[in-house]
Amino acid sequence: MIPFDERPREACGLFGIHGHPDASKLTYFGLYALQHRGQESAGIAVCQDKTIVGHKGMGLVPDVFEMHHLEQLSGLSAVGHVRYSTTGSSILGNAQPFFVRHQHRSYALAHNGNLVNAHTLKDELERSGSIFQTTMDSEVFLHLFVKNLKHGFEGALVETAKRLQGAFSFVLLTSEGEVVGIKDPNGFRPLCLGRLNGSYVLASETCALDLVEAEFVRELDPGEIVIIGENGVKSIQTQPEGTKRTFCIFEFIYFARPDSTFFGKNVYLTRKAHGRQLAKEAPAEADFVMPFPDSGTYAALGFSEASGIPFEMGMIRNHYIGRTFIQPTQSMRDFGVRVKLNPVKELLKGKDIVIIEDSIIRGTTVKTRVKSLRALGVRHVHLRVSGPPHRFPCHYGIDFSTKGELIAARMSVEELRKHLGLDSLAYLSLPGLLKSTGVEHPENHFCKACFDGCYPVDFDGALSKNCMEML
Repeated sequence: MIPFDERPREACGLFGIHGHPDASKLTYFGLYALQHRGQESAGIAVCQDKTIVGHKGMGLVPDVFEMHHLEQLSGLSAVGHVRYSTTGSSILGNAQPFFVRHQHRSYALAHNGNLVNAHTLKDELERSGSIFQTTMDSEVFLHLFVKNLKHGFEGALVETAKRLQGAFSFVLLTSEGEVVGIKDPNGFRPLCLGRLNGSYVLASETCALDLVEAEFVRELDPGEIVIIGENGVKSIQTQPEGTKRTFCIFEFIYFARPDSTFFGKNVYLTRKAHGRQLAKEAPAEADFVMPFPDSGTYAALGFSEASGIPFEMGMIRNHYIGRTFIQPTQSMRDFGVRVKLNPVKELLKGKDIVIIEDSIIRGTTVKTRVKSLRALGVRHVHLRVSGPPHRFPCHYGIDFSTKGELIAARMSVEELRKHLGLDSLAYLSLPGLLKSTGVEHPENHFCKACFDGCYPVDFDGALSKNCMEML
């Protein structure tokens, strides 16, 4: 059976705001802008009369929240979350923000990333008496935090962050109205600071700031903790000396919205640069260049620009499909592909085409689409991928956590070409990918483990999506 979506998926999207009378409504719109980062669940928590109240549910942001929910969530500070699970099952109990009360105070936490030592920390905490309510790695943070409150609020944040390993960006709301942002020492996951009149905003991507008309201030540094309160923003740096910065390069390739910015580089323009570099490294002769929208669209524009081959939209995406409860039977095995994309038959018949994709993970969908193109009478099909082959699993928050899921780990490029039914197949080289980001000294800024197997943070063999459920 063909899955409805075999695209790589990332952990979550975060939003927080301090000191605004419409905090919950702005958080709603912030999450709406970050919906691409997670579609399993959504939640908002607000500080209301020295306590924290919230609402969360399974599904997309507009499905979870109606106007009466937002009107009930009155308060000047709020945090929000959209989730795709990488540790812990996709159930309502694991939806975030996660709420907890401790010694007459309340906290709400939202997390983006994956803690590679969460299972060992959970075992340690349970042995010392902690009782866990979820199977999320995020809950580990709160148990450590309340145990460390003996060091004071700021000390607890610092000491807790020191114990965590892996990828994490957190936003934390307190019942005193403070909003806290925390970024791991390697800076795997994005988190930025914005300003809206006299209020401050935290968001996973700048596109969320744009939607609520907040001014971008800066990205948080790796290992930084920012505490936003009545006296403004306080920054605490916790990054150990010599820690290498390893921002996930897949944010530039696929995860982030094209109107977002990292390192001062616009994602849309960076993806076009990937395509231009790909055209230099792996040219092809064809009648036109086309993407499988929307993942390859921007790199395809760059490939067309550099090669001089016309750009066409040979596949039309249905933007109005929602989740369906009807699962395709074996006799409808390609329905999951056709429901999202439909070919322009008259354009494709008898043509030589170059398809641009940003990645091939499991290969199932690509194979089905190539087969359908052949059936339409496409003469030659060349596939170009705007990143290197994914040969190694990710343990920092992308949902291919085992090597067996990755088709490029099992096949050479030539074997994969034959398997997918292509006339030619080529990937963008890792040096070419790094160069085309436009970031100065890119080899010192990015995590590339899914391409080269060089993991910047160690992990043990027990790590898996469901490892917190097996303890």
